[in-house]
Amino acid sequence: VQLQASGGGLVQAGGSLRLSCAASGRTFSSYFMGWFRQAPGKEREFVAAISWSGGRTYYADSVKGRFTISRENAKNTVYLQMNSLKPEDTAVYYCAADLSTVVRRNPSLWDYWGQGTLVTVSS
Repeated sequence: VQLQASGGGLVQAGGSLRLSCAASGRTFSSYFMGWFRQAPGKEREFVAAISWSGGRTYYADSVKGRFTISRENAKNTVYLQMNSLKPEDTAVYYCAADLSTVVRRNPSLWDYWGQGTLVTVSS
């Protein structure tokens, strides 16, 4: 699976961005899809994940109520809608794919990764 993330940019605090991740290769709909982020000097952390059918979603406590993950299997694409952005959301955001049937928040367990897209939130 090849993953291509896009949609990052510079936004003021309180603003919104929508990230997209286009997948190609093996059957996209078989995978859990997720978003992780890595801020400068910090470890990569779980942000959100969605099951293959889209019926189950999971969020980090820090983004719950502000971010929404969704997927369109017909377009092989997963999205992350980010609202009410805060300066602490500044990071490189990565999309990832996992063949697991349960959500795994440890990034080292995920199978495939995109190249990352930078989100900068100014105060």
